[in-house]
Amino acid sequence: MGLVQAVKGAVGGVLADQWKDFYTVPTGLPSTAALFAAVPRGTNAGRGSNTSGSSNIITNGSKIIVPEGYGLLLFQDGAITAFVAEPGGYEWRSDDLNSQSIFAGDGLVSTFIKQSWERFKFGGQPGSQQAAYFVSLKELPDNRFGTQSEIYWDDGFLNTQVGAVTRGSYTLKIVDPILFVKNFVPASYLQPGQVFDFTDLDNAAASQLFNEVVGSLAPAFSLYTNDPGKGNRITRLQQDSIGFAQSLSAAVEQAYQWQTDRGLAIVKTAIVSIEYDANTRELLKTVQRADALSGARGNSNLQASVAQGIQSAGENGGAAGLVGVGMASGMFGVGGMQQPVAPAADDPVAKLKKAKEMLDLGLITQGDYDALKAKALGL
Repeated sequence: MGLVQAVKGAVGGVLADQWKDFYTVPTGLPSTAALFAAVPRGTNAGRGSNTSGSSNIITNGSKIIVPEGYGLLLFQDGAITAFVAEPGGYEWRSDDLNSQSIFAGDGLVSTFIKQSWERFKFGGQPGSQQAAYFVSLKELPDNRFGTQSEIYWDDGFLNTQVGAVTRGSYTLKIVDPILFVKNFVPASYLQPGQVFDFTDLDNAAASQLFNEVVGSLAPAFSLYTNDPGKGNRITRLQQDSIGFAQSLSAAVEQAYQWQTDRGLAIVKTAIVSIEYDANTRELLKTVQRADALSGARGNSNLQASVAQGIQSAGENGGAAGLVGVGMASGMFGVGGMQQPVAPAADDPVAKLKKAKEMLDLGLITQGDYDALKAKALGL
């Protein structure tokens, strides 16, 4: 093979001591860097014959260190000739028959990479030199999204259309570096000294991803709130970063095929804010009131409202006001029991009957009832 694994396992300072002349990732990279050229270290870093600090060209016998969380891609004449995802030390030998070496390792990356390798069949007879690049296999943070105006979706909980302005961020992961480089990364980034960063405002490819995420937010909200497994609750969006990330990833995949065509996947999301439009805010208030008045809690709230009404009526109209409250409570029912509609206010029998019902329900005292009885009978 073109690449031979010389040292296996995690990479630390020990390897740097063993290999005085080696290539690895550059220092000072931002946490959002996705793709960049390998740089020489050791004797090549200004002390040897090769003084070009940004050169990523390896030759026969070159040593390469692959740190944890990164993959190594080798290129020749613009074509990928090898990929390594296992951390460790490797040596390039140009006298091998071919350079079709692939060490994909375990986990999610392994499956995708092997599929891509068989699909595109990179490799072939190597020349005297190869260009080395590193690709990040970590979660890449701080990819932001936001809408300037309301987006609308069909909400399964409210059973109507919902509108909101929202903003947040997500973490992105390169699950297939071969697809990512072949189908998405512009050629201008496959140069020494260039860093492909998803958060770079001057990166047109990254800006395209931002626009596609914003275009997928409405379908993602709809997928989430219409999923019975998530309780159809719009209020859970800001609490379920992984669940909403799955909905957003599914929406992006359906519309733009990030994973199958570009080797990218959304892992987690953080919704900073959701500002609903006026109609949605009013709907949410109505739903909250309905929730508060449902079941046993609703009966308690209703009885408390009736008691408050009795107190107010007593302050304003004495026993006569209590009759009016009794009529109102009879229209809507107390304690979940449907009450008959009160007859005309000038019927003394009806007044006494209603007062007796209120006494039996504990809404008025015996003294209140006696006062109402006396007034109804003209005593």
